[in-house]
Amino acid sequence: MTTNDYHFETGVYRPPSEGGSSSLLVRFTRNCPWNFCTFCSMYKTEKFQMRPLNEIKSDINAMAALTNDLKSEAIRLGRNSQITREAILAVIDRSPDLNYHQGADMLIQWLLSGGKTAFIQDGNSMIMPPRDLMQALTHLKTTFPSINRITTYARAKTIAQRSLEDLKAIKAAGLNRVHLGLETGDDDLLKQVKKGVNAHGHITGGKKAMEAGFQVSEYWMPGLGGKEMSEQHALNTARVLNEVNPQYIRSRPFRPIPGTPMYDQIRAGKLTLLSPKEQLLELKLMISALEVTSKVCFDHAGNHWRTPNGDLVFSHEYEGYQFPGDKDKVLAQIDRGLTFGQKPKGFAHL
Repeated sequence: MTTNDYHFETGVYRPPSEGGSSSLLVRFTRNCPWNFCTFCSMYKTEKFQMRPLNEIKSDINAMAALTNDLKSEAIRLGRNSQITREAILAVIDRSPDLNYHQGADMLIQWLLSGGKTAFIQDGNSMIMPPRDLMQALTHLKTTFPSINRITTYARAKTIAQRSLEDLKAIKAAGLNRVHLGLETGDDDLLKQVKKGVNAHGHITGGKKAMEAGFQVSEYWMPGLGGKEMSEQHALNTARVLNEVNPQYIRSRPFRPIPGTPMYDQIRAGKLTLLSPKEQLLELKLMISALEVTSKVCFDHAGNHWRTPNGDLVFSHEYEGYQFPGDKDKVLAQIDRGLTFGQKPKGFAHL
């Protein structure tokens, strides 16, 4: 094989839960088709592109070619197709450009971890024509039958626009979980951050994804409304999540990023950031109002509040806390964090 036979694209972004499980990153689309959110910097310098189906399949075939060569080399070395360091180095020695391949290490780590999960990039691949999406998923599952979970980012608005029949067919083709950026359930704040969907749209899309059989992972952003909108942000977010009752609720605390409109608003004094203690108070209000059977997760470094003895307030485990059983436990942990009384060690507050 030549290095050209191993050519495939790998995007930059994936949820922490997909990195921690060493998911195979397969790029079905490039960047974000919406790309107006004022808090986000992820795709702002790039244009959205729909990748042709034959291009996606070619990428999957290239991943398979590299996988097969690694396994063949392992067999040659007497390792019974078990990929070892020696097999990896031998393949790289034949194709030294792999040292600079954006996705080669990702693929190798995925194989070494067991090759069980995949994540479809980029920001909203559910916008693909359903038939193309199903064919791409089928080809991925056929090529790598060890995969037992496929997930992707999606917009609630896009899911709401798909027929339930198409959504169920996409689920049957192999897509198990969708990661939805709720951010907030407050209509005023959704409009302010230019999310492009209101609370009703989030509820409609989230519930439709649930009805289609997907695992739904909803993300919200503590602190997104600053001091000015904290209470309505917390209560309306809980209201939307109660309506959807997704499998996962994941906290992604707001951090202003230089170059984004929200960063400029803060610099101009138009939005007042919450202190760490105020963030925990907002969390307490939102969690208190939650009536769900979801797993509530804090699986991101941004959830770095500390207790008085220096421990993290929340576990960063990807499966989080099972509600309603763990609700009191989470609220007790918040109360522990609130007694800290000063900035946690290492907290960089703007």
